[in-house]
Amino acid sequence: MARGFRRKGRGRAASYVARLDPLERATVAGLMEQVHDLLEPPPTTTVGPGSEGPVDEFAAIVAGLGMGVTVAAEDQADLVASGAGRDPALDRLLPTANLQDDEAAAEFRRLTETGLRQRKAAGLALAASLLRAEDKVVLDEASARAFLTALTDVRLVLGERMGLRTDEDLEALEAAAGELDPDDPLGYALAVYDFLTWLQETLASAMLTA
Repeated sequence: MARGFRRKGRGRAASYVARLDPLERATVAGLMEQVHDLLEPPPTTTVGPGSEGPVDEFAAIVAGLGMGVTVAAEDQADLVASGAGRDPALDRLLPTANLQDDEAAAEFRRLTETGLRQRKAAGLALAASLLRAEDKVVLDEASARAFLTALTDVRLVLGERMGLRTDEDLEALEAAAGELDPDDPLGYALAVYDFLTWLQETLASAMLTA
């Protein structure tokens, strides 16, 4: 049974410790690695039901939801500048800086998005490696911040795959969860989303503990 994060020690010597079983660690680490690959895509990545190539944790979780996405090999500089051909989940991870001026938003994206992608990808890789190391997850202050951000990024992408845009969308799905067929992949996706939310909340609370 999972045990959420708890703070041990004080000041710079503080650490945050959680225990997850092998399946929980593998699931969360796999999702983090998928978001990492979304931020740093290979030449061609196909996700969703019926896709070929490496197993996509998101496709496995939301299989049958009709949310498969193909990211074609295109010039990355043009994609960064224009936002064309983007996986919609990227807009959740890397929201536009200017909703009123598309030209200004495109220029800001061109100048800043590569660096932001790299920082997020590095944090996700670190968090995934810590999960795969052992059953006890131990974070220092720096890795705790990276882990917290990584959990946020995974929740954003999974929420996008599930069609959650607002708090009301989540509330409606939670309310309808009891009526879902046991084989409906949406029920499993919601359970994973709730687990990620719980894990994130335990870490955030531990970091705020004096």
